Amino acid sequence: MVSTKQSRRGCKLGTVVKSNSHCDYVIQLDTERDVIAPPVVSDYGFGQFVTLENDQQHWAVGIIYNSQLFNPAFLNSGPQLTSAPDPLFTPDLIQETKTLLNVVLVGNLAHQDGQTYGHHGIPRNVVPVNTPVYAMDTHSRHQFHLSVDNRPQFRYYGHLLNCGGTFAHQLTQQVLTELGDSDLFNDNDKRALQVLCKELTWKNTLGAMG
Repeated sequence: MVSTKQSRRGCKLGTVVKSNSHCDYVIQLDTERDVIAPPVVSDYGFGQFVTLENDQQHWAVGIIYNSQLFNPAFLNSGPQLTSAPDPLFTPDLIQETKTLLNVVLVGNLAHQDGQTYGHHGIPRNVVPVNTPVYAMDTHSRHQFHLSVDNRPQFRYYGHLLNCGGTFAHQLTQQVLTELGDSDLFNDNDKRALQVLCKELTWKNTLGAMG
């Protein structure tokens, strides 16, 4: 494992509130009521890489694959106020509206001899509730896609297709495209990523026609 002092964080998105499986976690997004500078929409889009870690330990790397808006007031059949609401009562009501992010874990960062690299696959440890979640910056994302011998790697392809939710194929295509457009991979590796992406596109097309 790599400590948070050795990893590079982007902005804090929120915290872990529950899990659906060992590699499928739910993150509650921070709001202006939780932090001074909450994340903006562009920080937590579909396919965003995130790191789950606190000041003591880095737990896992994940990818946002879905989002849910939680609003308990929707279709509420209770009595409605006809006058302006009392401001003393509105904060608790507003606080009930939440944005939840679904994250699939695809590995973790490791550190050895001054080098940070990625372990791809299902992380071994269970991530605790209330663990902070941060958007990964470009440098950390590149480190995650380097092996211990400093070679580019993409070993969670099958795992992402199986565990990336309803939009797993679209998510994998997006990740492949973004990696192919980056400067991390050489020309040969980029061509391999492009081939994978084309094969996945073809399978999606056949599936839609079937």
